[in-house]
Amino acid sequence: MKKLLFLCTCLAFTLVTKAQTEDKKWNIGLHTGVTQYHGDLGNNFYKTDKAFYGFGGLSISRYLGRYFDASILLTKGTIGYNSTTGSFKSDFNAASFNLRLNLLGPEYAVRPFVFGGVGAILFDNDVNFHQAKIDYALPTAGGGVNFRLSPAINLNLQETFSFMNKDRRDGVNKGKNDAYLSHMVGLTFNFGAKNDLDNDGVSDSKDKCPDTPVGVAVDKTGCPLDRDKDGVADYLDACPDAAGTLALNGCPDRDNDGVADKDDKCPDTAGTIALNGCPDTDGDGVADADDKCPNTKMGVKVDAMGCPMDNDKDGTVNDEDRCPDIAGPMSLKGCPDTDGDGVADIDDRCPTQKGTIENKGCPDITPKDAKRITYIGSKIFFENGSDKLKVGSLVQLDELATILNRYEGANLLIEGHADSNGSDDFNLNLSQKRTESVKKYLANKGVMESRLTAIGFGESKPIASNKTALGRAKNRRVELKTSY
Repeated sequence: MKKLLFLCTCLAFTLVTKAQTEDKKWNIGLHTGVTQYHGDLGNNFYKTDKAFYGFGGLSISRYLGRYFDASILLTKGTIGYNSTTGSFKSDFNAASFNLRLNLLGPEYAVRPFVFGGVGAILFDNDVNFHQAKIDYALPTAGGGVNFRLSPAINLNLQETFSFMNKDRRDGVNKGKNDAYLSHMVGLTFNFGAKNDLDNDGVSDSKDKCPDTPVGVAVDKTGCPLDRDKDGVADYLDACPDAAGTLALNGCPDRDNDGVADKDDKCPDTAGTIALNGCPDTDGDGVADADDKCPNTKMGVKVDAMGCPMDNDKDGTVNDEDRCPDIAGPMSLKGCPDTDGDGVADIDDRCPTQKGTIENKGCPDITPKDAKRITYIGSKIFFENGSDKLKVGSLVQLDELATILNRYEGANLLIEGHADSNGSDDFNLNLSQKRTESVKKYLANKGVMESRLTAIGFGESKPIASNKTALGRAKNRRVELKTSY
């Protein structure tokens, strides 16, 4: 018996020490009640005409599963019987170990149960563990009901039948083993540390969302609240009271344009994200509602009102304006025409002189000057067999320079020709050098070199017969031709 009691004590200590690591699965109870006897002297079970003897008790229970518990019950009190057939009375200390079957799950406030187990009774007030003073209850059985008063407190009513292995405590040994009935009432208390890794108040064993961030409100399953049932938890939901989509942080989007209604300036018309959900028919970056030119050609740069940009306000939009920063007529694509000759300044070689379109804005060379230029060409002479200009020709070239500087847009082609005397290569080279001499002289007189072109043709373009001296003299010539 001592071994049995020691084993029960160790078991109880083990269960208690584990209480700090389990999820509120422990229960401790304080009990009181009365005992009744059944044996050789008679049967007092459920009778009220005999004396009752009281006891007190302590229970420790462990949750094993939804319907099963294990418990240890320690009691101390008095047991006896008093009748005409005989009487006895004895103090006792008892311990029993039971497995309990709950008939309903833990969510019910009223839970009936049945149980069975084994125990031992020490019939001695001084707790003297002498073998003769110990009887065993083989088995103990009974039933009862627990009433949940709060999440931690229960009212316990229990009937326990203890069938002893001996027939000796009533003083009569006629072969009918003693049995005892305990009527018990008590309060039991749930305790134990609750495993709750995310600290949301729902134990890990019941928590369907064990990784909820700290401080987030959860439902009874431990998952974050989702008032609008859109699958986006309230703490992540920018619109917790209106069902939306995960892509928009839980906000609705009536026109399905990817902009949440709360941010959509045009919530009933599909638009673009860049324009806060408003449409842009011409794709110019200005919402239709603000676009003063809603049909602008695709790709044209526009202003804040959606109209093509016109920097210089001349009526020609930038994309068509060749001079977008200088006002000009639309007929010249927005470019100015200072001299009013119909040629835009950017194209006008003589922007301050009224000219003709054919001459790129420059005035025509007068017939008199044109004739004079031709004449000057016939009066240009060189030293014999050389590209050195004769002194008499310099006066002619000075006059030519003056005429050319009067017509700034005119170009001059200088052609050099030779007679047939000498080799072809010599004549070609000499004629080229002579035209270069003319070009260089004119450039030194202020005529832009870019307006001058010098080409030597040698003897390839005669204008008279090279068989006579007169003909060869005519072939040795310089021709001047103007153009724009």
